[in-house]
Amino acid sequence: MSNDPSATLPAVERMRAYWAVVAPLMGGTSAMRATGKVLLPQFPAEQDDTYKERLALSTLLPVYAETVNNMTSRVFAEPLQLGEDVPDDIKALCGDIDLAGNDLNSWSVELFRDGMSHGLCHAFIDHQSTVDAEGNKLYKTKIEEVSAGVRPYAVIVKPHQVLGWRFSAGVLVQVRYIEVIEVPDGEFGTKCVDQIRVLEPGSWKTYRSANGKAWTLFEEGATSLTYIPWVTFYTGRTGSMTAKPPLLELAYLNVKHWQSQSDQDNLLHVARVPLLFVFTGDEQFQLVISSGSATRMPADGKAQYVEHTGAAIEAGRQSLQDLIDEMRMAGAKLLQRDKQQVKTAAQANEEAAQELSPLARLAGQFGDCIAQLLQILADYGSLGDGGRVEMRGNFDSDFAPEVSLPNLISMANSGKLSDETLYSEMQRRGVISDELDWEDEKARIEEQGPALGVI
Repeated sequence: MSNDPSATLPAVERMRAYWAVVAPLMGGTSAMRATGKVLLPQFPAEQDDTYKERLALSTLLPVYAETVNNMTSRVFAEPLQLGEDVPDDIKALCGDIDLAGNDLNSWSVELFRDGMSHGLCHAFIDHQSTVDAEGNKLYKTKIEEVSAGVRPYAVIVKPHQVLGWRFSAGVLVQVRYIEVIEVPDGEFGTKCVDQIRVLEPGSWKTYRSANGKAWTLFEEGATSLTYIPWVTFYTGRTGSMTAKPPLLELAYLNVKHWQSQSDQDNLLHVARVPLLFVFTGDEQFQLVISSGSATRMPADGKAQYVEHTGAAIEAGRQSLQDLIDEMRMAGAKLLQRDKQQVKTAAQANEEAAQELSPLARLAGQFGDCIAQLLQILADYGSLGDGGRVEMRGNFDSDFAPEVSLPNLISMANSGKLSDETLYSEMQRRGVISDELDWEDEKARIEEQGPALGVI
């Protein structure tokens, strides 16, 4: 039994082992260097100074981060669309969903990216306070609240922030997470303070620790909801509030490449500098190497340079290339070497479907999560149904335009597809700018008359 709000569940610790790998990969070269010996081990006979120099010169091929970003970009190839059933009051809130100037679509990109990289990500709907420190209501009516700008807003909670949770009969009844907030420090300054927030149905509490002492209750309050306004987006769910990054194997390969690349760079550094060996029994002999001087060798002495054969360098280069191929197979489509090779329609469709089908499924699940957040907004405002959203990413099984466009044009030429539908499909594949409108373009076509050679 623990009364410490900062205590972490064993399930959280298990997930942190995954995040210790994927988080630095998302952070890039500087984050990987900061992990030091954890992800770049020191050789047994390697001196500390030598290791530090090797670590400082190591660079990351950002396969994992670029793959996550690429998949996120495909999901948001077009902005998510609010359904017609979303109340107007909620649509207005979505223009600045987090009170930081981000609309719902921009805010959602970050939520999806974190979920894709870490296996899950969380969000909840908070509400600005409507009571003072003594619990007295600040506003008499709803109109006064709206006039004062008091409203609910969305908050993203990163996976590593969550400390623990409780379920009862499958319902979330408690969740704890740590956050960093800025508080005034003197007349002009600010300082960052760690704070633990505890959410329960109908209430919330915050705890703070002074100078590393025990966490004590700082503030508490009530909400108008009978449940916790919390939503979790999963991409690799293993249980309630637990997940495994879906691209974890790619992450391990990326770390392996980081280590192998460091070895290869170090090998090249050593191999590029030939070693001079001097063979002589004269202990008084002194070697001077300079472009403006000559060295006089003893009668029985000799000197020669010894250079690396380069065999190990080639083996290392091939090993790195093999790793890149393995990462491509594990999901890093950006590294695909045969993009320019000619493929049959069946081959292109099969490869695209293998990648995009799971992504389309995740996009659908993400849309459901956003709909849950909209429902929470509706519950705060007593607006009834919160409505739905539509994810309009590019999830075609024929993602490669060179496969589908000839078929679409052929159908249009044979009268099996309307000009407007062809135009729409061209826009959806990025061939035509989204800023153009079919009706305007149709009018321009009629004004310019028939094309040359067309009767």
